[in-house]
Amino acid sequence: MEYTPQFSVVWNNIGLFVQGVFLTLQIVVIAIAFGFLFGLAGAIGRTSHSRFLNWIATAYVEFFRNTPFLIQLFFFFFGLPSVGVRMTPFQAAVLALAINFGAYLTEIIRAGVEGIDKGQIEAGMSLGFKKYQIFRHIVLMPALGKIYPALVSQVVIAVLFSSVVSQISAEELTFVGNYLQSRTFRSFEIYLAVSLLYVALVWCIKGVAYAIQRKYFAFTQYIR
Repeated sequence: MEYTPQFSVVWNNIGLFVQGVFLTLQIVVIAIAFGFLFGLAGAIGRTSHSRFLNWIATAYVEFFRNTPFLIQLFFFFFGLPSVGVRMTPFQAAVLALAINFGAYLTEIIRAGVEGIDKGQIEAGMSLGFKKYQIFRHIVLMPALGKIYPALVSQVVIAVLFSSVVSQISAEELTFVGNYLQSRTFRSFEIYLAVSLLYVALVWCIKGVAYAIQRKYFAFTQYIR
């Protein structure tokens, strides 16, 4: 059976694709911002001398790294309403992605912090640096430099993971693709367009990340 592609279905619905890309970016940007806070808090707990904080952070990391993201998403959107906590698809998508991202970021940040030479911290203390100065200039910035390529890779994974939130009717890019496919039955053209848009998103993110790396973390391994 001969199949004739009709890419006009893509051009005729370009507005919907743009809306899907915009909502995808909204979800990812907000989730990454909160996820970074979760990851930083988790890393502090993982490196803390407090057994309680260490246990809490470890439990957080182990739970969210060893359960499927789809199940986590369903828990927030379908499970929590059973106990009276209701969220919109957008809110559930952001929360699930942020917590999942934070769990992976916890270990990335922890590895970077533990890679800092303790002699540098002691030198900062001997020079009279305050604790926040030591954390910012001697621990945080060098650690970010070391983990930057891994951090960017995790951001890319978060972008790709965001496609799963279409399962709770968050109207991002994959949801738009599924909707148009069900209306037009042009699966080849629709999903090819969706795939290319994800590739473009990832390339844009890597381009911005590379520019930031050259300016602030030139001593790190280049992003590929």
